[in-house]
Amino acid sequence: MRAQTTPAGPPPLEIDAELTAGWLASFLREEFERRGFEKAVLGLSGGVDSAVTAYLSSEALGAQNVVAVRMPYRTSNPDSLAHAQLVIDQLKIQSRTIDISPAVDGYLATEGDADPARRGNVMARERMIVLFDQSAKYHALPVGTGNKTERLLGYFTWHADDSPPINPLGDLFKTQVWQLARFLGVPDVIVSKPASADLIEGQTDERDFGISYAEADEILNWLVSGYSPTVLDARGFDPAKVELVRKRLAGTHWKRKLPTVAMLSATGIGEAYLRPVDY
Repeated sequence: MRAQTTPAGPPPLEIDAELTAGWLASFLREEFERRGFEKAVLGLSGGVDSAVTAYLSSEALGAQNVVAVRMPYRTSNPDSLAHAQLVIDQLKIQSRTIDISPAVDGYLATEGDADPARRGNVMARERMIVLFDQSAKYHALPVGTGNKTERLLGYFTWHADDSPPINPLGDLFKTQVWQLARFLGVPDVIVSKPASADLIEGQTDERDFGISYAEADEILNWLVSGYSPTVLDARGFDPAKVELVRKRLAGTHWKRKLPTVAMLSATGIGEAYLRPVDY
């Protein structure tokens, strides 16, 4: 059979949401079985990424095996707690609410010159301390919630958001997560609100980027598929926005790698020793 002729370009950003949801639920089931865990623990922020992860985890493992942890800071938007509760109620999953303010403020009391970015990083890392401790309490495996757009733009706190050992959304652009969320039935108030890490009052992702997720995803999709900025410029993309995305992509590569280890043998972990499963 002759394959349908298609114009040159990257794969489309539109996904088969039903197929994707089924594949990701299977991925989670297989990974949990292989690692010997039955329960999942995840940070439920009230945003679309963690909501989708909760829906997928519940489908894969059963609601009784999912523990959602809400971890507000004293300046967090109250809507974040409320929106997370919508997910908890709809899925009927277990939940905990743990205020990270005392732990964060205890450290920052000694760091009076910490700017908002540093304070946000402390909050993100404290949440991972809580999440991993809760995983030990419930004998559960932490599940990550970061999407592909955030990962490619380096828009996450290193050794915090990226720490969980399993991530079902890591190869989905943000706009694809929104597609999946609508298919799964995530409440519209969560899907339609501006994306925010909620680490700084009034902060939104797109304001931080200087570009919308829709535009960033289009550009990233071309760049990571091997097309040069010159090609994108010729195809009518805004050169300034292409360069903005390219610089963030190139400048955050280190955040997507394992620690750089000096190799002294032929079995350096992550460099020569690349087995997906240890003996």
